[in-house]
Amino acid sequence: MAPKLQILVLISGSGTNLQALIDSVAGKSSPQIDAEIASVISSSPAAYGLTRARNADIPTIVHDLQQYYKDVSKDDKDRRRQMRKAFNVDLAQQVLNIAPDLIVCAGWMLILSPSFLNPITAKGIPIINLHPALPGQFDGINAIERAWEAGQRGQITKGGVMIHRVIKEVDQGEPLVVKELELKKEETLEEYEDRVHAAEHIAIVEGTILALNEVNKH
Repeated sequence: MAPKLQILVLISGSGTNLQALIDSVAGKSSPQIDAEIASVISSSPAAYGLTRARNADIPTIVHDLQQYYKDVSKDDKDRRRQMRKAFNVDLAQQVLNIAPDLIVCAGWMLILSPSFLNPITAKGIPIINLHPALPGQFDGINAIERAWEAGQRGQITKGGVMIHRVIKEVDQGEPLVVKELELKKEETLEEYEDRVHAAEHIAIVEGTILALNEVNKH
């Protein structure tokens, strides 16, 4: 039997989307991901997703940006830029040491800069990301709140989530999976968030399977 493809998951928070991947890999949910999660890297030492990974016997790494900033004044912009680049260069090296077949950003809250992306792309490792908005709608942070507010103002009638390829332009890579959600004027932000998260858990599995299928073809 050929060895299973290896997935590396990047997280920053509670890890509910990581859990969806873990459950699919373990055959506890359908469709099943025919691969293994080689490792989970968290940008936060407090992320509950680390506990989820450990509970599933998945190796974990904490790569904490604040550790790079700890001796640098907030006013020293040049030094902070240097340390941010060092963070990304070191992250890329961590990933290359693991040598996964696919990187899945499942709630990774930091922008992946060219100093990370270039060495990963050079090795031909694809990267996909979960973003809680439709293509071209709300790139960047707070996308759920921005979509809900636009819906309340009557500017848009649909929000949603997507899984897309990661390129240097934030949240603008080619979409692999898109899930549309109707925006309801009578719905609270919390109710809309719940529907977004439910759609995310489906989309992240579907997007991962599609990306792995492409890896298998090459």
